Order: sequence, then C-alpha cells, then structure tokens
Amino acid sequence: MRPPVFPAQGNFPMEWNLSTDVVVIGAGAAGLAAAVSARDHGAAVILVEENYDIGGHAMLSGGRVHLGGGNALQNKLEIDDSPDRIFADWTRHARGDSRYNDRDLVRTFADECVPTFQFLLDNGVTFIEKPIVTPDASTVPRTFVTHEWHVSSEVIAPRRNRNGSGLVRRLAESARNKGVQILLSHEMNRIVRDEARGRVRGITVKADGKEIAIEAKKGVVICTGGHTGNVNFRRMFDPRLTEEYQQAGMPWTEQGADGELAAMDVGASLWATGTQTSEVGPAITKTRHIGTRWGYISLYYETDSPIFDRAKATGLTVTDWQEAILVNQFGKRFWNELDSGYDYINAAFTNHGDTDKLNGGGPIWAIFDADAAARQWWNCKPPNVDPDGWFFTADTIAGLAEKIKNEHQKKPMSGAALQDTVNRYNWFVAMGTDIDFGKPNPLHPIARPPFYAAWATPILHDTLTGLRTDTHAQVIDTRGSIIAGLYCAGESQGGFAQHGLGRCLVFGRIAGRHAAQRNS
Repeated sequence: MRPPVFPAQGNFPMEWNLSTDVVVIGAGAAGLAAAVSARDHGAAVILVEENYDIGGHAMLSGGRVHLGGGNALQNKLEIDDSPDRIFADWTRHARGDSRYNDRDLVRTFADECVPTFQFLLDNGVTFIEKPIVTPDASTVPRTFVTHEWHVSSEVIAPRRNRNGSGLVRRLAESARNKGVQILLSHEMNRIVRDEARGRVRGITVKADGKEIAIEAKKGVVICTGGHTGNVNFRRMFDPRLTEEYQQAGMPWTEQGADGELAAMDVGASLWATGTQTSEVGPAITKTRHIGTRWGYISLYYETDSPIFDRAKATGLTVTDWQEAILVNQFGKRFWNELDSGYDYINAAFTNHGDTDKLNGGGPIWAIFDADAAARQWWNCKPPNVDPDGWFFTADTIAGLAEKIKNEHQKKPMSGAALQDTVNRYNWFVAMGTDIDFGKPNPLHPIARPPFYAAWATPILHDTLTGLRTDTHAQVIDTRGSIIAGLYCAGESQGGFAQHGLGRCLVFGRIAGRHAAQRNS
C-alpha cells in the first residue's frame, strides 16, 4: 500500500529562529511532565504555552491524581494494589469508562503508575496523605490529592480547593530549575513535517505579532488540552453540541483543539472516538453556579481571582434545585429539576421547536423568586451575577421574559408562555405532585417579586478522545503508521477515557522520555 501524500508543510532547508531537541506544546500537567521527563533524559527542551502563565486545565483542577499499582503512599497506608489490578479495573466491560479503552494503552498506564508517582515526588510534588474515594474504575483507593500552591495570588481560583495548582507549580518550578526554556504567550499555529525525510521537524508559533519557527531535532510533543472549546471539532462526536454550550476552564483555558487540528493537518488519526459520547463521567454536566457564563460544578471564581475581570461573576451556587425551575428558550419546563444525570442532559439538548436551529437545545434558564433567593442566601447583584446577558430580573414574570437577551437566545421568550409555565408549576406545588416531569414533592411556588432568570445551560468538561498514539505516545496517522517525531499526551490523546490527571501525567512522562531518546 502506498503511503498517503500530504501537502508540503515546510520548505527545506528551512530557516529556524530557535532550535532545540524537544519542543512541548502546552504547559499543563501533561506538557510539564513531558518537558521535565525529556530534560531528565538529556534533551534540551523548549516548552511553548499560549497563555500568559503555566498550568492549563490542571491549574483549575482539584488536584486528584489517579495513580495506583502499589505507589509509595499506597504502601505507607497498607493499600494492596498492583499493575495487574489496575489493568483489570480499567478494562472491565461492565463499566462505561473502561469498556472502550485501548488495552495496550491501559497496560502501559498500569505499568507506569508507580514510576510516575515517584517522578512527581522526585520533582517536589507533595500529597495529602489520605486517599479519596472517586467514581473511577478502581477496586482499591488510588487517588491522592496534591497540596494547593502556597501563594494565593498564583492560584487562579484561590480559596476554592484548586489543589491542582500545587501540582503544576511544582512541576514548572522543577522544569525551570533543570533548564527547560518556557515561552509564555506563544501560540502554536503549525506543525512542520518534512515529507522528504518522513518526520516532524518542528513548529511555528505566533508571539508579539510575529511568526517564530522552532526546530525540534528529536520530537514535538502535543499537550494542548483537548477540544471542548472548539464547536466545529466537538460536533464531530456529538452534533448537538452547538455554540451555546460553554466549557469548564474558561476563561482560563480554551481547549480549542489546536494540537489535534495541527496534527491532523500532517496526517494524524483520531482514536476511540465513541468514548466521548459514552455518557459516563463529567464530559457534560449540569451547572451548579447559575447567573454566570462559566458555572462548572466544581469551579468557582471568587472576586480575588487573578482573572475575575474576565470571569465577571461568581455565580449563585445552587444547593437545592427545589428552589428554581429550569426552562428552555421558549419558557417551557422540560425535565425534573432534581435530576443531574444524562437523562437531564439529553432532555436539555432536545430541540423544543426551533425550526431555524434543529441541533442543540438552546439556552436553559433557572427561574426563581425573591423567596428562593432569601432561602438560598443569594445576593442577586454583581459581582455575584453577570447582568450582561447571563442574569435578568423583573417585577413580573412576563416582564422577566421580555428582558432575557443573550447571544444564544435566538428568539425572544414569550412572556405569556413563561407565565403559563410558572402558573402550572405553582399548581403542582399546591397539589404536591408534578404530573409533567415527576419532580418529587415540589415545595416552593414562584410568587414573590422580584423574579429572576439565571443562565443554567449545561457545561462541557472532559475531552475523552483525541489523537491516536502507540504506547510510547507516538502519534499514528490515518494509515496506521507512526508519524516520526510527533507525540501526544493529556486530553488531546485518544484511547483512554480516564477523567483527571493520572493518564495525562503518565503519558506526558512517557512522551518526553521517548522523544529525548530518539535519534535526530
């Protein structure tokens, strides 16, 4: 079979502005692990990051590191585990997060957990010495939480247990001490592949309005963090995921599929794409913080966040969905508000009659009154809410509907329709039975002004598929051949649908090591 022919990606000999052994794209958990690992194995390393600071998605994480197999903390706490047990857990057909995984990748993950945990300890990462129970495919405790970074001004969501900051800050500190060159505010825009030699030669980036070509003598490692922020890309897996669905991590990390697209431009293939829509884990979640654009369940930007000027509101944290009803863009209830599972998500994604937009369910609004705000101790004013399209108030229900204006609310909401919805719900409260959607014992009427409408549209989180790689994290093309000199780790890597930091760290470390050991 003849190999595929791709468009020329560079003119050779090419003029490089910078040259190194290994280039890593993205300074999150996977990228930092790759950079440190490559440096440990003797390679000169340049790490490029489009943001103004390191950390990526991991900076905003809870710091949960899923690495078992008999690691140092498991041994200290007398937790019996082994690589074979990890492999068995993550390939069980009965679990959706295990069923479709690439067994070769899982085997590698299982075998590399213990050395990766030690790698973290060796590079200054510290852990709370108590395992936590997670819904992951584990028959024994394997998840330990890193300590939060000690400088609050360097934590993007301070005072909210963003313990992942302690992971990435420690790895970045170690990387710099070992001589990794970290270039911030450098956005990768192209992977350069020399077809004549059949290998990736480097990348180009944009910085300060200029294009810079960086040669990678041994390899390029993609760690750009997944695709949830790219509407066109994510709709390859689920056509319903149109533009109204925001993503966790913004406005800090966009996850725009930059690495995947650049790799696909030079022939890369995707892998295990069904894991993205297996309806397991937090790929898509019900929002918890309403009245703000970014309301992911476990992420809360307080006013002292370094990026609060971009976040714009903390949101109102919902502790009891008896306090509100949820309506679609037409002002109609569509499901039991107490449900937070994929039945709720699929109901929210349902087209409810918009003939101009058949894909995507449109905005979801939480409707509540002054009594609900008092019971929840909500202060319905900025900076708790964002009135610039994400939160509205009025003295009448019909007037509230008229005020709702948002870039994703394609048609005005009917005041009469919303009033009918509220009247019907209040009737259910009086009867004690929700005959439409079975909300158990609806408790509170929506009756006392002022009335409120808060953005409550489902929000995206995990990227669970991405580029195809082998067990050395080498990217594979659409014909099943390795693209020499190109690697991928983290959420941009496909084949292993594990939530969190474990797989990112393992395959980041593997990618850096293998790239450093390649012949130029």
